[in-house]
Amino acid sequence: MTVWPAEDETWKFVSKLSGDITGGSDPKTQLERGNHKTQNPSKSLKQGSDFFPGKGISSLSKWSHLIRSYLSQGASREALLAYSGFRRKGVYLLGLAPLVLKACAALSTVKHGKALHAESVKNGVDFDVMIGTSLVCMYAKCGDVVDSRKVFDYMPERNVVTWNAMICGYLKNRDGKSAVLLFEKMSIRTAVTWIEMIDGFAKSGDTGTARHFFDDVPSELRNVVTWTVMVDGYASNGEMEAAREVFEGMPERNFFAWSSMISGYCKKGNVREARAIFDRIPVRNLVNWNSLISGYAQNGFSEEALEAFGKMQAEGFEPDEVTIASVLSACSQLGLLDAGKKVHHMINRKGIKLNQFVLNGLVDMYAKCGDLANARLIFEGMPHRNCACWNSMISGFAVHGQSREALEFFGRMEDSHDRPDEITLLSVLSACAHGGFVSAGLEIFSRMEKYGLITGIKHYGCLIDLLGRAGRIKEAYDLIKRMPMKPNDAVWGALLGACRVHLDMEMADRVVEEIAKVDPNISSGFDSQYVLLSNIYAASDRWEKAEKMRMKMVNKGFQKTPGCSSIMLGNTNE
Repeated sequence: MTVWPAEDETWKFVSKLSGDITGGSDPKTQLERGNHKTQNPSKSLKQGSDFFPGKGISSLSKWSHLIRSYLSQGASREALLAYSGFRRKGVYLLGLAPLVLKACAALSTVKHGKALHAESVKNGVDFDVMIGTSLVCMYAKCGDVVDSRKVFDYMPERNVVTWNAMICGYLKNRDGKSAVLLFEKMSIRTAVTWIEMIDGFAKSGDTGTARHFFDDVPSELRNVVTWTVMVDGYASNGEMEAAREVFEGMPERNFFAWSSMISGYCKKGNVREARAIFDRIPVRNLVNWNSLISGYAQNGFSEEALEAFGKMQAEGFEPDEVTIASVLSACSQLGLLDAGKKVHHMINRKGIKLNQFVLNGLVDMYAKCGDLANARLIFEGMPHRNCACWNSMISGFAVHGQSREALEFFGRMEDSHDRPDEITLLSVLSACAHGGFVSAGLEIFSRMEKYGLITGIKHYGCLIDLLGRAGRIKEAYDLIKRMPMKPNDAVWGALLGACRVHLDMEMADRVVEEIAKVDPNISSGFDSQYVLLSNIYAASDRWEKAEKMRMKMVNKGFQKTPGCSSIMLGNTNE
């Protein structure tokens, strides 16, 4: 029998929780006593449900149904709260342990999982193969693969599910070598074993090893899921040619294989090929429609996303949370507030679950469409907030000229201990530039290193715009020269804009020289800068230089980009 060291902190925790009943803190003593209690591990679950008189199979069935119901809805937190409430009544039904451990794994709450492990040790049911396997899964999914392996090694009885769980744990924690070693020791392998190996290596980016396992799958174990996992592995890593080769060779296809191909092409920006795959699907389901609508929205094909949404409903499919999040994104990109409000009403009418993605989508849609009152109303009512919803609010305030509110929300975000990302800082710097908050902007820019964020050229562009608007043009120019990357047209454009506002002709001429150094044959990305220079010269009565600049644009074939407007006519966007 293998026993882990008593000084191991994880098992000290388990020991402490169960010491009062077992009469000792030595894990070896506890586990030996547990072994004495459980002479026949296969009976332990039944015994666990009978520890307390009057709390037998009927109680187990009732509570099991409730917790399963929560888990099926993705409400792991509620499942854990239900179990805690039932525990406070003094009832212990260890037959629920696998379900509760599943909730702990979903929430990555290893502390609760350890407490349940302690309970199973106290009552001698930790040797049950189902509870042991659940513990292996829980520790691994919480990132504690060492303790997961300790549970695995100590189990007196294991089945193929236990082995698969341990292999999955290693692969999820990026330990492919240990997964392979365990795989090679297995006397019996199922289709799930091979699927875990293929999927695990593919998700870690090692599609070569994944393909090696795929090719070695015995013919009797190769099923539609095996093929689909390989297709998805290639597609998720952007290897669409390889994905297509496996996909076309499939003897049969399920809806997930079709969706993997659609999503894969959309991630590569090849929306046309994604649509061609979609059109080949013999019988579509909601997942297929969601893949297409999401792909359209993510690639900026917002009108096509809304059109596909309409066709999906016409075919009788009811939208779910994934559909709604994508449609709200399309509405926000097009600035269609009325359409977004209709989607919001649909959510309420159909009782669609307001999960984090839907709430983020609503906040983002209202903020981008300028309805900041509704955006804030939804934001303030959110039970849990993440970086995305903070960014939507801060960006919405910044874009619509409410710089003080943007800074206020950034302060609230810092106080909430939610870590800002590069997008957050970009929005805040933009707000500072438009609001004239120079000191605040400089101080926030200096904090990027503190947050471990990478300062990109857009952040420098915002800071240069901030300094330029404040008339600190020389400082802005010096910052450009110190930048760790090559300035682009947007950076020079920000400085030229400041030169125009403050009529700094000397700096404007210097910028012209710098732009000329970039490329004698200036790309069309600098069109707007030539227009700016021409306007600067004209504003300072240097008409000869202004005309010379305009002639240069004509000779280079520059053309004015035509403007466009979007208006709603009935239910169509024109």
